[in-house]
Amino acid sequence: MLDESLLDAPEALAGADRFGLLRGVAESGARVRTAARSATESGIPELSPDGRPRAVLVAGPGPAAGGVADLLRALSGGSSPVSLIQPTGVAPVPGALRWALPGWAGPLDLLLLAGPDAADPGLAELVEQAYRRGCAVVAVTPAGGPLADAVIQARGLAVPLATTPYDEEFDVEGAPPAAPGTLWSVLIPLLALADRIGLLSAPPDALGKLADRLDQLAERCGPAIPTYTNPGKTLAADLADALPLIWTEGLIAHAVGRHFATELAGLAGRPALAAELPEALTTHRTLLAGALAAGADPDDFFRDRVEQPPALHARIVLLREGTPGPLSATRAAHQLAEERDTALSELEPGAGSDLEKAAELLAIADFGAVYLALADTE
Repeated sequence: MLDESLLDAPEALAGADRFGLLRGVAESGARVRTAARSATESGIPELSPDGRPRAVLVAGPGPAAGGVADLLRALSGGSSPVSLIQPTGVAPVPGALRWALPGWAGPLDLLLLAGPDAADPGLAELVEQAYRRGCAVVAVTPAGGPLADAVIQARGLAVPLATTPYDEEFDVEGAPPAAPGTLWSVLIPLLALADRIGLLSAPPDALGKLADRLDQLAERCGPAIPTYTNPGKTLAADLADALPLIWTEGLIAHAVGRHFATELAGLAGRPALAAELPEALTTHRTLLAGALAAGADPDDFFRDRVEQPPALHARIVLLREGTPGPLSATRAAHQLAEERDTALSELEPGAGSDLEKAAELLAIADFGAVYLALADTE
């Protein structure tokens, strides 16, 4: 259950935030600047590429690798295929995961490694595979570690992972799978690289504007800002006692929607289902007519409102990256929600570049997941 009164009590939120989640999200702008400096100091602006790679392969443990692959795919607009290499292993712990290059990978392809663990043997083995196949390799990983050494020996580029003092505080028993903001530390050097090789546009000034946008969002979503003017708190309040159905329209929104579902599970311990419009109207239609529908299982008058939580109902969260056009499925989404008496929340970023729009959607989603985690009284 969500204690909505806690959302407007900054001191209580600070007391509940034993892992420093709010600080982690608020420092995203600083992470972007630090990561951009790391990319520059690693020589990415001086690279002289021969052209775009045939395909881009992304690998790494945890949710950051998937987020990087989704965002690069969305922001590149299909200029080169971007694929995530899924790991195999007996458990998602350091040393237990392994990755394998697809059979077609070769000298025309680029392998990107999101390696927050400096000594991951599975990624080191993947670097050896890439070297034998002739793939170019770029890794974002802690400097001086075995993985960075393996990349350098394979004639690849190792970019030091940008860290903050918060990362060490977060590395404690019981903490969520990844610290909020880690995605930016990995993504930004790879965006700088992608700009250099012509996959997308992310020059230094664009990364600076992205960091500024994240700083602005941190102010708008801060713990001292009341819920009615705070998009992060409003999103958390909307999702109280709800199963989020995250419907997305647009490539950037699709990437953010998958990230949001991952954050809800990893930070707030909440299930969520993400689907792309217009297919979501078909795949989730039955959900809106079944036991999770707003009209199903009406509130029991005799229910103990202290001991028994209210019934879980679906709530649609519609993510868009711009104003709906003539071919948009947004109107159909609203119609279905109205027909099924289902509440709907919408997130649409303000004006700006694709990078800034992605940053705004990601920031609000991250703050929403964090506030939902902190105000949960269970």
